[in-house]
Amino acid sequence: MSDFALNNPSVLVVIVNYRTSRLVVEGLRSLKEEVQAHPSIRVAIVDNESGDDSLEYIQAAIVEQGWGDWATLIPSGYNGGYAYGNNLVIRPALQSSEPPDYCLLLNPDTTIRPGAVWTLVEFMEKHPEAGICGSGLENPDGSRWPYAFRFPSILSELDGGLRIGLVTKLLNRWVVPQEMPDHPTQIDWLPGASMMVRRQVFADIGLMDEEYFLYYEETDFCLQAQRSGWECWYVPESRVMHIAGQSTGVTVRTDRPKRLPTYWFESRRRYFTKNYGWLYAVITDMVWMLGFMLWRLRRVVQRKPDADPPHMLVDFFRNSTIIDSLRRLAKPPSAGVRADSYN
Repeated sequence: MSDFALNNPSVLVVIVNYRTSRLVVEGLRSLKEEVQAHPSIRVAIVDNESGDDSLEYIQAAIVEQGWGDWATLIPSGYNGGYAYGNNLVIRPALQSSEPPDYCLLLNPDTTIRPGAVWTLVEFMEKHPEAGICGSGLENPDGSRWPYAFRFPSILSELDGGLRIGLVTKLLNRWVVPQEMPDHPTQIDWLPGASMMVRRQVFADIGLMDEEYFLYYEETDFCLQAQRSGWECWYVPESRVMHIAGQSTGVTVRTDRPKRLPTYWFESRRRYFTKNYGWLYAVITDMVWMLGFMLWRLRRVVQRKPDADPPHMLVDFFRNSTIIDSLRRLAKPPSAGVRADSYN
């Protein structure tokens, strides 16, 4: 037995549900053996005001399966988004007399492969410089989805809009998606589908920013951690099956994307303005729109298939930093900002 196992690190697994109760129960079922092998793991499920039978269905499963000694269901009473739901559990846990050593953010549409949670714990214990690490993801058919990400920038947005192979090669260092090898690799950020966070990271940078309703919150969180000196790692030995897009339909991998919701654009805009300033966000918007218009023209000329979300350019412009600023000038926002620190 390794030395770290004797220390028995504690782990709080947090699952935020929104109308995916059947998948949540399957995820809990996949966690059962690992919890039994490592009793220091606890699981909290937050129902983000689903408005369906989620509370009844999940609670009934917990009782019927005898999971009540390690799984707890918490109704949020308000759908404040992904960061809000996670913070609802993590904040009091960190303030308790016995705070967890690690928090694992786990999507409701995931299934844990054997040993996935403890593999992340073991990696963190062996790498004290790592503040965040995440699992290698699988598609439902068992094939690997081996991606992690670089932080978005003006150059990555140019590439994302333009979509020319030569430009992508020239801007390879800034392209956001990175195909990962089959060994642990340090990266900028990784999906929140299975993301382990060391307790000290929360102490240093606070909780996740609740001004993000959904999307970009984990990107921002990893950036704040990096700026505070923490490393982020992709750990493929930990395997998690992720269906993707079950709550929103935005990130589905098996069909053309749906029209992007307003909160996606709001989150993107917040990420750039918060971390790089208003002018940088404006230039980034203009670069993406110019590149995207050129791509749409080339797509028509070359008769390429249309795989973009519907009304993408119009929606992007309506939610751009400049238009949002004009909107705010015309109607100042109401006062009140949620805190993102547990202190």
